[in-house]
Amino acid sequence: MKTEERIKKLVSDNPVMLFMKGEPQTPQCGFSDRVVRILNHLEVQYSSFDVLSDEDIRQGIKIYGNWPTIPQLYIQGELFGGCDIIEEGFRSGALEKELQKVQKTN
Repeated sequence: MKTEERIKKLVSDNPVMLFMKGEPQTPQCGFSDRVVRILNHLEVQYSSFDVLSDEDIRQGIKIYGNWPTIPQLYIQGELFGGCDIIEEGFRSGALEKELQKVQKTN
């Protein structure tokens, strides 16, 4: 399976999908840690993928989302953003509003 197909499957199979460095229990960068803390604070069910475990996905997700940095958060198949946008969305309530849409559909 091609990298883009693998990414597309991860994003479509998981309503809330976080591409990050490390695992939620042990983030390997400060940005990933900040995003995990926000999602955990909101008590969101999410799936994650450790891009450090797969160089093809690590580079491919940047192309797929047209976003140069990791972490990247996808909600219902759409890129919500990276760390700064996620933090801003958390402060403004926009992130929680998007996540509530997922809970209603599941």
